Amino acid sequence: MRAVDIIIDKRNGLELSREALQFLIQGYVAGEIPDYQIAAWAMAVFFQGMSPRETADLTEVMLKSGRSLDLSGIAGPFVDKHSTGGVGDKTSLIVAPLIASLGIKDPMMSGRALGHTGGTLDKLEAIPGYRTALQDQEFREILDKTGYAMTGQTKDMVPADRLLYALRDVSGTVESIPLITASILSKKAAEGADALVLDVKYGSGAFMKDPGEAEKLARSLVNTGTVLGKRIIALLTDMDEPLGNMVGNFLEIEESLDCLEGKGPEDLMEVSLELAARMVVLGGRAGDAAEGRRICEAALASGNPRRLFLENIRCQGGDPKQVMEMRGTYRSNWSAEIRASRDGYISRIDAWKIGHTGILLGVGRNRTEDRVSPTAGVQFHKKRGDRIAQGDPIMTVWAADEASLAAAIPRLEDAVEYAALPPAPRQLVLKEITQAS
Repeated sequence: MRAVDIIIDKRNGLELSREALQFLIQGYVAGEIPDYQIAAWAMAVFFQGMSPRETADLTEVMLKSGRSLDLSGIAGPFVDKHSTGGVGDKTSLIVAPLIASLGIKDPMMSGRALGHTGGTLDKLEAIPGYRTALQDQEFREILDKTGYAMTGQTKDMVPADRLLYALRDVSGTVESIPLITASILSKKAAEGADALVLDVKYGSGAFMKDPGEAEKLARSLVNTGTVLGKRIIALLTDMDEPLGNMVGNFLEIEESLDCLEGKGPEDLMEVSLELAARMVVLGGRAGDAAEGRRICEAALASGNPRRLFLENIRCQGGDPKQVMEMRGTYRSNWSAEIRASRDGYISRIDAWKIGHTGILLGVGRNRTEDRVSPTAGVQFHKKRGDRIAQGDPIMTVWAADEASLAAAIPRLEDAVEYAALPPAPRQLVLKEITQAS
């Protein structure tokens, strides 16, 4: 079997066998097949797609390229969530302690910021001392104690995904639905979750700009996950504008605390509760999403999710007391205000423009080796639908240094759109996708 023959078959639209995919992926991980051949194959997949059977086979081959977490001996159920990426999306930080407070365990393997999208690990590491590189036994102990644990992908856990992810980013194949599906589900299967809620985003700040393409991805994820024996629910959610009022690493820790105290921004609370409600259903604590949401709202009112959030900080190396003292003050020294350029209403704040400006500010990264700033970011004082007068403050921005602040200001100004009349309300959750839908 030769890699070039497999590339040609896929280029010509043929369905690849499991053996061919295994040969390709195992050879790549072993260093026997070079980057340029895998890049050629990925581009062929991008244009020709994959059948459902191929996608499931690729996911399993990638999963078996390394080890998986062993959660035996820990009482479940185990339910996780995954977002396809957005701007200001800190829902993982909210839903994990929320469902943990209800006796559902969340073994969460998260990623870092890349491009315009934020990363859960970077947000958590904005907390001084917080460790996301956990050994397996430590991960198990924290999961058992607090109901959830946060870790990153190690070199020996689904190494095929780690290598392919980096290659896709530089070869123009990030948006391939089969490759996204295999990437997400191979990692999630490796972490040991029995069930998964997927937040599949669409809009300017998402990888899938069009709702129709986002739905195709959601269905691919649900169908492939079902073949792998996982119970999956996907929600299509709006990422045309930033989620919440904070974009930035420690800023989003603060806003997550606000939500766990029941006082977060309306849009962020809505999406978080809808995701958590489905996790409660999959965890067997509710019969449907409406009941799950009522249970989640009651849990927030009890204060237990907030307590678990702070306990998790302590267990993973941070100081909860220090975090509370830093709240509202841990900011970069370089800051500015963006003010309204006219009277009227804010009709839109473009998530893509905010996200890409965040890279400049130091919130995100262009390359995996880039460092991020814990104290850079944007706080919105006004958002879509708010009435404003010329000169009103719309946002405050903090940058890693003076030069990046100066470069960011005109870009942030350009991200704000105005209108004479208020815009129509956003539909934050467009659709639920299940195997039966």
